[in-house]
Amino acid sequence: MEEIKALENNRTWEREPIPKGKQTVGYMWVFTMKYNSDGSIERLKARLVAKGFTLFYGIDYQEIFALVAKLNTIRVLLYVAANLDWKILKLDIKNAFLNRKLEDELFMDTPPGFEDAYGIDTTFKLKNSLYGLKQFPRAWFDRFSKTVKKHGYTQAQCDHTLFKKSQDEKILVLLVYVGDILLTRDDTTEGERMKKVLAKEFEIKDLGPVEVLSWYGSCKIEKRDLCVAKEIYH
Repeated sequence: MEEIKALENNRTWEREPIPKGKQTVGYMWVFTMKYNSDGSIERLKARLVAKGFTLFYGIDYQEIFALVAKLNTIRVLLYVAANLDWKILKLDIKNAFLNRKLEDELFMDTPPGFEDAYGIDTTFKLKNSLYGLKQFPRAWFDRFSKTVKKHGYTQAQCDHTLFKKSQDEKILVLLVYVGDILLTRDDTTEGERMKKVLAKEFEIKDLGPVEVLSWYGSCKIEKRDLCVAKEIYH
């Protein structure tokens, strides 16, 4: 199963006896279907999700605020790209929220599907973030922003999910929306270089020119014409 491999590859946990007085975090498998823009099924997905609602503020976690791109920023980015005849590319960070080490001390029992490998009476200390934890969106965004800043990108003050880099009168812009990255530029060389940087740091899927933003609608940019349809995909 793809999810199990991702959890193991990211070294999400390590065996460790639970300290006295500590409780394990509950969890469950969540199964969903991902759809194409025409409504057909693209693939089936499974996710191991922690029961974050059982955690207590100040004990199990501290800060949880995480940034999400503003809709006005998305609209402006689409307008600028259409006006300058730039393509907008979409990168999908696979299992984005598993890509950050946890600062809080959390423990869990053996998840379903791992009994043969670890046994049923084993406890684990979580090393990396897991879907469902209160702090997981913040942890992922923190790692992403540190990665791109290290490569010369600056964070916009009007919207902190927007990162840009200018050199030789050319520019590349990155916009983060949860686990999706929108990339537009007139600097194609830097664009290809940055995709390789992100692929080295994270497991990414290059989805090519934007056709559907499931959280916004379908859009198409062609010869400085922009068409956005606000259909809702289920």
